[in-house]
Amino acid sequence: MTVITALWWIAPVASVFALLFAVLFYRKMMAANEGSETMIEIAGHVREGAMAYLFRQYKVVIIVFVVLLIIFQILALAGIQNPFVPIAFLTGGFFSGLCGYIGMKTATAASSRTAQGCSEGLNHGLQVAFRSGAVMGLVVVGFGLLDICLWYLILDKLVYTDVNMTNGLSIIGMELVQEGCTVSEKLVHITTTMITFGMGASTQALFARVGGGIYTKAADVGADLVGKVEAGIPEDDPRNPATIADNVGDNVGDVAGMGADLYESYCGSILATAALGAAVGAHNIMNGSGTETEAIKLVTAPMIVAGIGTLLSIMGMFMVKCKEGATQKNLLNALLTGTLGSSIAIVIALIAMKMFGIIPGWGLVGSVIAGLAAGVIIGQATEYYTSDEYKPTQGIADQAVMGPATTIIDGLATGMYSAGIPVITIVIAIICAFGFAGGFSNMSMGLYGIGFAAVGMLATLGITLATDAYGPIADNAGGNAEMAGLDPEVRERTDALDSLGNTTAATGKGFAIGSAALTAMALLAAYIEEVKLWIAKLAEDGEFMVGTVNFTKEMAEHAGIMDFVNAYELHIMNPLLLCGLFVGGMMAFVFCAMTMKAVGRAAGAMVEEVRRQFKEIPGIMEGTGKPDYASCVAISTKGAQKEMLVPSLLAIIIPVVTGLILGVPGVMGLLAGGLVCGFVLATMLNNAGGAWDNAKKFVEKGAHGGKGSEAHKAAVVGDTVGDPCKDTSGPSLNILIKLMTMVSVVFTPVVVKFSPIIQELLHITTK
Repeated sequence: MTVITALWWIAPVASVFALLFAVLFYRKMMAANEGSETMIEIAGHVREGAMAYLFRQYKVVIIVFVVLLIIFQILALAGIQNPFVPIAFLTGGFFSGLCGYIGMKTATAASSRTAQGCSEGLNHGLQVAFRSGAVMGLVVVGFGLLDICLWYLILDKLVYTDVNMTNGLSIIGMELVQEGCTVSEKLVHITTTMITFGMGASTQALFARVGGGIYTKAADVGADLVGKVEAGIPEDDPRNPATIADNVGDNVGDVAGMGADLYESYCGSILATAALGAAVGAHNIMNGSGTETEAIKLVTAPMIVAGIGTLLSIMGMFMVKCKEGATQKNLLNALLTGTLGSSIAIVIALIAMKMFGIIPGWGLVGSVIAGLAAGVIIGQATEYYTSDEYKPTQGIADQAVMGPATTIIDGLATGMYSAGIPVITIVIAIICAFGFAGGFSNMSMGLYGIGFAAVGMLATLGITLATDAYGPIADNAGGNAEMAGLDPEVRERTDALDSLGNTTAATGKGFAIGSAALTAMALLAAYIEEVKLWIAKLAEDGEFMVGTVNFTKEMAEHAGIMDFVNAYELHIMNPLLLCGLFVGGMMAFVFCAMTMKAVGRAAGAMVEEVRRQFKEIPGIMEGTGKPDYASCVAISTKGAQKEMLVPSLLAIIIPVVTGLILGVPGVMGLLAGGLVCGFVLATMLNNAGGAWDNAKKFVEKGAHGGKGSEAHKAAVVGDTVGDPCKDTSGPSLNILIKLMTMVSVVFTPVVVKFSPIIQELLHITTK
């Protein structure tokens, strides 16, 4: 029996529509006027530098992938890893990298066209920038959903094919299920196989985010500190040697990095929820309270919701427009019309899906609404704390009058304050999603509801990511206008779009970390299901001891989540779990420290190079000498490649080592500690950095003396401190949270099998 319904086809069809509209928007952007020869030349330099960096990054990532692929293959041949993990690992990483490449190719081509569009009118510039950003959003949801649907189709039609046959279910000759396989068992095997695919996407995303963040901030710091503060020229002035590297960095960090980041969030939420749905369906059938048809609905529902959300995101993209002379609040409302319109439409669609029986239960509709509402609230809270239309950012600008120290103090305080609303929002969303789904009477169903809330939050990712990718395009357009010497009115328009872009970028990062929290919660539950599956496999020839419980294969297959929670003593009084909590909390801070120090070292080299050029190349300040842009690009590229490896590998190694020494309780503690500390710290860093950046722009608009004033210099220092916070360390944390979880899921069989042996040798068992 197939586990594909007619309505399931909505998901793959929607993914194809997303890719088709991405092509349409790309062609429209390419057909727009590129501007003058100078504008085309400047954009060409940025594009060349961005692509050169990206290909060098991919070379490093390929080496890491090859090493991990060999490890997975060895584990698969030894029978302690799913044989599909090596292949799935590669596909996840490939599609993630492809999304980054397409997004950056589009963004670098759009900068001069956006600047030219702004010379024709504010709305024209907004349309070019936003629809170019929409290409990034659509390829992420398109390729992500397509990858999931293709694997689901392959596993159903070509791999897990024989149901209710006495010879059981086989994978390439490997007999996994004895004595006949039911539909619910088939769903469990398909979804637990698919959930391991996310590690490839997460690994690629972390390298993209960390490497891109180091690159962009090294260039930005050099352009700001030496160009703005010391030389007294704008960061986008063609006399500034770091300006091309700075514009390249906007693309490799905020476009390729963010695209890869949200690709793995999107896929992770759908896969985790589908796996939990299969577990709930199997449990209900065993208890006589469910049917195979309901089990299939639980698995396919998140894919269908994601497909409908994708179609509605496309609809929302056509709602974004503004009038000439619009304020930043008007521009924000223009984007909000698209994003909020899509969110309202998905709620209506969900109600219709329940009425037609696609979603099993009104409670799940409530769970999705909880996730959507949380996304909107976190986005609006982020806007409040980072937009210069509101008091928090204006307050930082006021402090700049007294110097850099008070600017930094107020920015830190603003960032810390800003963590309050997102944390409370996520707590309420988790409780609501859990309760609406019936979690207080059926824990497994409640956890499924939390996963569904993450799917709901990310259902309209296409348009949400478009508003994020739009930011660096607008920023580059401003740089292009400045370097090409366009009319000051054009620069004013690009600055308006750029300032809006800073806020939408901060909102997008808040959205990303919010979805990461819900996705990680769902993955924690999915991790227990993966543990259950491998205990059943390891107990095939007898029994497998967990704590004081001897699990037989049949016991493991029929056990619920709480049975394993009790067997492994997953409570706060277990010292192994408590130690894992501390390690997880420590990981968030150590990881941030490593990435910030990496930015500091790379930025130091950039500052020295810019100073050297001002000193040694005659005529730069007079405009008769040409800066050596290429050397600055090379410094950022080299620094990023060198510095990104250790922090990224740490996220892969620590969960495995923790699991082998502290066992399953240690892993659960690690993931919980990393989730809590990572979420709060990332929110604080993202919002503090965004507020510092917009406080600087608020001063540049004329507040407190405007450009060149002492307040402006202090605001630039604050912005420089905030750069690695909002563009390197903060955004990388939500990938760290999910990558550690994905690594834990993939290495579950290794931990389950070998940690008891290692603990016995170290005498740290809790028996």
